[in-house]
Amino acid sequence: MSVLTVKNLSHGFGDRAIFNDVSFRLLKGEHVGLIGANGEGKSTFMNIITGKLQPDEGKVEWAKNVRVGYLDQHTVLQQGLSIRDVLKGAFQYLFNIEAEMNGMYEKMGESSPEELEKLLEEVGVLQDTLTNNDFYVIDAKVEEIARGLGLDEIGLDRDVHDLSGGQRTKVLLAKLLLEKPEILLLDEPTNYLDEQHIEWLKRYLQEYENAFILISHDIPFLNSVINLIYHMENQELNRYVGDYEYFQHIHEAKKQQLEAAYKRQQQEISELKDFVARNKARVSTRNMAMSRQKKLDKMDVIELAREKPKPEFNFKDARTSGKLIFESKQLVIGYDEPLSRPLDLRMERGQKIALVGANGIGKTTLLKSILGEIKPISGTVERGEYLHIGYFEQEVKSNNNNTCIDEVWDEFPSYSMHEVRAALAKCGLTTKHIESKVSVLSGGEKAKVRLCKLINNETNLLVLDEPTNHLDVDAKDELKRALKAYKGSILLISHEPEFYRDVVTEVWNCEDWTTKVF
Repeated sequence: MSVLTVKNLSHGFGDRAIFNDVSFRLLKGEHVGLIGANGEGKSTFMNIITGKLQPDEGKVEWAKNVRVGYLDQHTVLQQGLSIRDVLKGAFQYLFNIEAEMNGMYEKMGESSPEELEKLLEEVGVLQDTLTNNDFYVIDAKVEEIARGLGLDEIGLDRDVHDLSGGQRTKVLLAKLLLEKPEILLLDEPTNYLDEQHIEWLKRYLQEYENAFILISHDIPFLNSVINLIYHMENQELNRYVGDYEYFQHIHEAKKQQLEAAYKRQQQEISELKDFVARNKARVSTRNMAMSRQKKLDKMDVIELAREKPKPEFNFKDARTSGKLIFESKQLVIGYDEPLSRPLDLRMERGQKIALVGANGIGKTTLLKSILGEIKPISGTVERGEYLHIGYFEQEVKSNNNNTCIDEVWDEFPSYSMHEVRAALAKCGLTTKHIESKVSVLSGGEKAKVRLCKLINNETNLLVLDEPTNHLDVDAKDELKRALKAYKGSILLISHEPEFYRDVVTEVWNCEDWTTKVF
């Protein structure tokens, strides 16, 4: 049974086409991975099928009475609500039913026998709905899901406005899972989640009976939970049964077949054109020339898709730093309350260190304390000499109305227009992206603009806070290669062992230092 049908969908932004006559069908119980490079339109597709965006052309049809849950990382959480309040909001429809039922009880005292009988019947139906939907164990269900995603460690009474990006994602995901919709729409749910809770989500989705559509650039995670791939590329959407590895194999084979057919056809076209040119003027061969010209005119010419630019990240080296990168003595990090015990840490030139551990324990706070961006609660940090630091922040909250060109030009005013465009193109951005405002780009494209600024500054210390969030597979692989080749020192926060394992020389587990209880 089809729960979602998309017919002849076309959409674009300005003169930039995203989809052209795309069709899609989601069947009951299908676990779909929606994949494609940054900027191909995956999140736009989600916004169209949820009605947040109207397509230029085409139809989106959901099955009747189907409940859809969408994990949208741009959802605003209202200040003043606790985590518990937000999670219990998943059951608002049940609280409404309870209020309706209580209103009926109040009416019973003044009702006639006939009205009373009718009210009792209606109350019975509402009571069954509440019981069947576990209304009377809501608190236990909230605690169970919160525990699975580590929200109990943060504290369920904490104001959602004070949460980090990772903590906020967990709250939105927990609320969505509590709602138990027939269809789950998940846009990069593992971004900001730590390894332990990615594993929990993986098990949850493996056992999930209903259908879901998942956008993810975390290939091991994607492979473990989906049974169907929809690949978005060059304004098309193509279906592949199986996992990502199978998709890659079939996609590459189709690509090679098309290239071979293209070469054969181009050879045939060349020969036909040559024959027509040589024979159209001669009376004896004019008819044969006209016949070949007609064949040329009727030919359905094969077109190869334009190759997307592959990103190329090469970090510029500054002069060599001193031997000491930083040293902390009895450092206690935090804002209002301590997040760590007193830390005596030391990093020296040439070390490449990954900071790992659950969200909310202070990894980003530690980075900012080392960089001097926030004051520690107590203790000291000494930074070494001749440091040229490149810092990639996890979240950039400001609404950026610059074009990509302006964004890079502001950072490098001595560059010519050609140099700015070339620098952005090397990061895998097309001409259309380069001329767009940063605010309209996808998460992955925004990250590439930030990486463009980072790689074109001379550095000898890279401080990277979850740099792979939103990056597509090609960009992630290229960043990994560039970091392995980097001659300076690296301090990196990442929840992806597949990414950092071959890059770093050491792993520091921040859970060993935290004051948080696990």
